[in-house]
Amino acid sequence: MNAVAEAIHPVRRLMSGNEAIARGVWEAGVRVATAYPGTPATEILEYIGTYDDIHANWSPNEKVSLEVAIGASMCGSRAFCCMKHVGMNVASDALMTQTLAGVVGGLVIAIADDVGMSSSQNEQDSRYWGRFAHLPILEPSDSQEAYAMVIQAFDLSEQFDCPVIVRMTTRICHVKGVVKVGERQTHTAAGFTPNPAQWVMVPGNAKKRLQVQQQRDVTLREFSEQSALNYCDPGSDSKYGFITSGPAYTHVKEAFPEAPVYKLGFTHPLPVESIRKFAGDVETVIIVEETEPLIEMELKAAGLVVVGKDVLPSTGELAPEVLKRSLRALQGEAPEPAIEPVMPPVQALFPRPPTMCVSCPHLAVFYTLSRLRKKANFAGDIGCYTLGAGQPWNALDTCICMGSALGIGLGMDLGRGESDQGKGIFSIIGDSTFLHLGIQGLLDLVYNQGNVTVMILDNSATGMTGGQNNHGNGKDLRGKEAPQVDFAELACALGVARERVHEVDPYDLPVLYKLVKQEMAAPVPSVIVAKRPCVLTERFTPRRPLMVEADKCNGCANCLSVGCPAILVTRRETEVRESGREVMKAWVRIESAACTGCDICLQTCGPDAMAPADLTTITPIADTPVEGG
Repeated sequence: MNAVAEAIHPVRRLMSGNEAIARGVWEAGVRVATAYPGTPATEILEYIGTYDDIHANWSPNEKVSLEVAIGASMCGSRAFCCMKHVGMNVASDALMTQTLAGVVGGLVIAIADDVGMSSSQNEQDSRYWGRFAHLPILEPSDSQEAYAMVIQAFDLSEQFDCPVIVRMTTRICHVKGVVKVGERQTHTAAGFTPNPAQWVMVPGNAKKRLQVQQQRDVTLREFSEQSALNYCDPGSDSKYGFITSGPAYTHVKEAFPEAPVYKLGFTHPLPVESIRKFAGDVETVIIVEETEPLIEMELKAAGLVVVGKDVLPSTGELAPEVLKRSLRALQGEAPEPAIEPVMPPVQALFPRPPTMCVSCPHLAVFYTLSRLRKKANFAGDIGCYTLGAGQPWNALDTCICMGSALGIGLGMDLGRGESDQGKGIFSIIGDSTFLHLGIQGLLDLVYNQGNVTVMILDNSATGMTGGQNNHGNGKDLRGKEAPQVDFAELACALGVARERVHEVDPYDLPVLYKLVKQEMAAPVPSVIVAKRPCVLTERFTPRRPLMVEADKCNGCANCLSVGCPAILVTRRETEVRESGREVMKAWVRIESAACTGCDICLQTCGPDAMAPADLTTITPIADTPVEGG
């Protein structure tokens, strides 16, 4: 399409923010892109992987990912790295030095904040990294801006000789919008030029680079004041003026369309003098930012009188209804009375807590561990297996951060209280999480001879973020063959005695239970690798589904302890034993259309009431009413 035709009929595509970032990375001429999966940023690298002219790869963790991107930048190639907000905690060691060293090829880091904690253990604000590392931050408010800003970020990175952060949020990552796209730029890498004064960050060299960083701060503040990414929507009602950025901007415009708004796109350093001028034209300045009051504090420190978190929530998204409610409180108005919707009476829904997938191999592991609930403590980790903390298993006691299970398990052993004496200690960790930061934990566990049983749940995928390939399943980002880590051999290489390292199929419950009991009794570190592919990946092979022979089911409900969502309760009764103890009995059926024949429930069935289903009678999944409450 020529330039004239493009002006008349621009290429427009419907894209999520993640997809738009990927497109912008490609158009910016990036050569190397790296990441570790993490919601809400996971899809960025997956979309980048669809462009053959970019080397895109999963790294074992965010620190390694950033270091790969840094190395490419040092060679003059444009490089990109993305992660979720907690990922920068891992990558910060590299970031805090590279901000001194600088770049050659543009280096852009997209950090996706999970505002509202849809899939995260905290709600930290990644804008702090700009302040902490003295780096510019760009904040898009929709997909079009995400696309345009990431392209501009590479130019800014090379202009100011530093990495540039693009702060995304869940709202921007996943919501789709129309994006006008262009074509790929060409960038040729000049190659690596040795320069110890810049690249070897020993104290003598780093001190000199501090002066460069300080001068860059001054230059960036000047640039921010005149950047077109920061601008004012004048509005028609000057009673309230809003200063905002990111998705909060669209919420402000929806809630108060007539109000003046100063929109920040280049949010660090702040254009304080431009904001001061804007503030002089309105009666009350309201700072709308998710989640921490960074802009508010900086403007107050600059002498401006502003309203912020004293009326706005400090957590969660600042949706239009939240903003309107907060403004009414600012005006001293009573909140609007809640309007109860008039709806026909409906039957109360049975609670549906988060659970694992049908036939998930983790079901067998947590069923087994739940049998030992009173005899052991369980240190957990980040992954879909974190659901083991819930019903019906209750078989996780801790979940702090990626790779923490092993260190916490060792600490539980070393710091045992009186009530912990004689208890087994388990550290439960997934394959991808173990590769991420668990290896060092196992090394420390062995070095200090902790009495801990490590369970590596190897489902051959980074399951929680969508089943991405990793270094343990023999496939790369694009599904091509790659070297594969052998977890059992790795455990031995880290010092675990070979007789204390075992592989087991978690579907084989008797063997799994015997092995868990055996290793729990061992007084030295031991490792059990529970190996079975994730049921949602192409590596999983389903078996013949099961059914319940209703005339044989005696309501013992043993199978419900597995926690498989394909097992449905059809009737409940409370039975009173001779001792006076009440026992809940439940009769069940298996949704054969969902069952994949793992046979875990079959191995728990006391009356032997389960059998292979008749494939000719399986009907589509349907809800089944529960009798007896």
